[in-house]
Amino acid sequence: MANTVKKVRKSTVPYYGAAALWVIYAAVFDLYKINHFAFAAVLSAGIFMLLRAVCRDEVIEEAAPAPPSEEEKPTGNAELDKMIDDGRKAVAEMKRLDDAIADEKISADIRRLEAVCQQIFQQVKADPAKLPQIRKFMDYYLPTALKILNAYDRMDSTGVSGENITGTKEKVENIMGTIVTAFERQLDGLFGADAMDISTDISVLETMLAREGLAGERMEAESTKNADGTDIRLEL
Repeated sequence: MANTVKKVRKSTVPYYGAAALWVIYAAVFDLYKINHFAFAAVLSAGIFMLLRAVCRDEVIEEAAPAPPSEEEKPTGNAELDKMIDDGRKAVAEMKRLDDAIADEKISADIRRLEAVCQQIFQQVKADPAKLPQIRKFMDYYLPTALKILNAYDRMDSTGVSGENITGTKEKVENIMGTIVTAFERQLDGLFGADAMDISTDISVLETMLAREGLAGERMEAESTKNADGTDIRLEL
């Protein structure tokens, strides 16, 4: 059962009753006279208290707000939290543009951008040390790509085929492939250090396996070859 919270909504009847008393009294008596004004004030207060006692407040049960998901919880790193928030907004905007733009080729490119961006954000969230690598991407490349797509969306929604609109739309369509490739290279660049570490680990592992006689014949042969391709090995 979903959690609920109770909220009390005070009745508005006492306020309307007191206000109605002032209107009726003003129609019969002169409120600018102090005695009439004072009597009307006392009478309206009495009407308000009476109606307040008679009219019960309304108790409303509403669904309790859902707790923030793991993705929405702050990390404690202000720069990382901003990246996550900006990334979430960018992905939401891409989804909107995908729905709004009728051209299937542009929509397909937008979906590719969305997928690549989500992977970029996931990689940086997992390893905040990579934040500096995407600073220019977040500050310029991503917002500029969204600006271009938004301009395309506005022009496309006019339904007009004027020279300026058609020419600009063609330029956007032509540049989308380049943007997608650039975003994919940004993602690939985040794996540079990992690829180097893995290559080093593989080399060390191959050498150790070959020395212990645990490698296959092909790996042993490759590990014993010198830089010139010969199998001559000097041992001390």
